[in-house]
Amino acid sequence: MSGPAGTHDGTAEGATRWDALARAAARREAVEAGEVQHEYLAFRLGDVPYAIAVDGVREIVRMRPVTPVPRVPPEVSGVISLRGEIVQVVDLRRRLGMPEVEPSRSTRIIVLHGDVGEVSGVQVDGVTEVLRVVESDLRPPPSGESEFVSSICEREGRFVSVMNMQKVLDLGGS
Repeated sequence: MSGPAGTHDGTAEGATRWDALARAAARREAVEAGEVQHEYLAFRLGDVPYAIAVDGVREIVRMRPVTPVPRVPPEVSGVISLRGEIVQVVDLRRRLGMPEVEPSRSTRIIVLHGDVGEVSGVQVDGVTEVLRVVESDLRPPPSGESEFVSSICEREGRFVSVMNMQKVLDLGGS
């Protein structure tokens, strides 16, 4: 049972709530102290959280029919037409070597800005939120982590892998 507002009730839930409040206050203080803050678009593949830098995201669209293209790497599902523009779609599950699943209502294509006006899309199981992360909360990925992960951060007791989309989309190097 919860104690009065502003008190710790001695339960694990109460401790978790206070821990979350303390972390939020520390992040606010870090931002106020001038520490660099990054914004990431959080998404999931299955139950695993990932994130990418918001500044590389052009838009998020619902899953739509993808037209297969011959002689492309297996990670490329095909292409979609987005307001008359052809966008190559990379299945992020395939790219990371994860088992494939059928698209669901929550499946999205994250359309990314590319080099020289090009755009690409990555298919994900769902988009969850925009994370604001101060520089000091970013950690290098553990050894053995995927080459596509540039850093990790912790949110609500779970680690979020921040993806290096330049490496993910470099299909010639795989």
